[in-house]
Amino acid sequence: MSQAAASATRAANAGTAHPAGAYWRDTLAPYARPHLGRSLLDLLTSVVPYLALSVAMYEALHVSYLLALLIAVPAAGFLVRTFILFHDCTHGSFLPSKRANIWLGRVLGLFVYSPFLRWRHDHAIHHATSGDLDRRGGGDVRTLTVSEYMELPPRSKLAYRLFRHPLIMFGVGPIVALVVGPRIVPRTARPRLRRSVIGTNIALALLVGALCWAIGWEDYLLVQAPTVLMAGSAGIWLFYVQHQFEDAYWESAEGWSYADAALRGSSYLKLPKVLQFFSGNIGLHHVHHLSSRIPNYNLQRAHDENPIFHDVPTLTFMDGMRCVRFKLYDEDSRRLVTFGQARDGLAAAGAKGERHSAGSAAR
Repeated sequence: MSQAAASATRAANAGTAHPAGAYWRDTLAPYARPHLGRSLLDLLTSVVPYLALSVAMYEALHVSYLLALLIAVPAAGFLVRTFILFHDCTHGSFLPSKRANIWLGRVLGLFVYSPFLRWRHDHAIHHATSGDLDRRGGGDVRTLTVSEYMELPPRSKLAYRLFRHPLIMFGVGPIVALVVGPRIVPRTARPRLRRSVIGTNIALALLVGALCWAIGWEDYLLVQAPTVLMAGSAGIWLFYVQHQFEDAYWESAEGWSYADAALRGSSYLKLPKVLQFFSGNIGLHHVHHLSSRIPNYNLQRAHDENPIFHDVPTLTFMDGMRCVRFKLYDEDSRRLVTFGQARDGLAAAGAKGERHSAGSAAR
């Protein structure tokens, strides 16, 4: 495990990164106990319906592809829910046994095209560095400050604008995040992580090859492509808005706090109940970031029963949609801003500077 990943585990489990650490660690401990029956129910209400709907889509191809696309919508929802179970396994929070979490996570990783150990490592870094201005870039969405963006050459500015454009992020993003990126073995990866990526790639090649042989590669793509793209877009949006809202917490390393990053830098995305079900309660992101060992089915109860969570940034579904506008972090106002707001702020600062210079010259 890398130093950043190790620090995430220490901060989350030891509760030493915040003066109230001992308080929330002990208070939240009862919620961080997986219940086998609830976990099995999660599997029955995610993986099973996803597989059933995938078969229904294949059968619908013989009737109408429009019908298959309609079925793809709930199938994508259940695939998102399956990803949340995979995510819980990476935190060791889904099943009581550490070994069971690992093996189930590897199996679920085939459903979501992700190597378990590699994803677990990268996600631990995200938890260890979320909201830290000096440790950006590890498992998060690339975010520049206004001054950093303004210093870029034109070509790099264009690249950043394209990367942050909704059509790229939520259209091309799922292909990169689910299909292409996880297949690549980083040069600096440790042997265990390399084996995780290569092993998953081999298993997926065998699984996909067998399905293509059984039903044909055209039908396989017609069934899988829309489901994966919709689920991937929804997943990226969920991850994006839970850390990219206007007054999200960002702090330099010396002032950064694990608990503050969880409670002020992770939103409570208050979704309609049906969307909360399909997203596996991950909208309660502030609870998850403060104690990542709490399984998804205990997040709502932990939030409701503990006052520490009652004064956190809360977003509605529409608030989350509006968050897509924010592109840069303004260190002066300590807020995320749009490109237009950044430009207007610089213009206003420039005008203020000119007035100050003129006043000084007059004196």
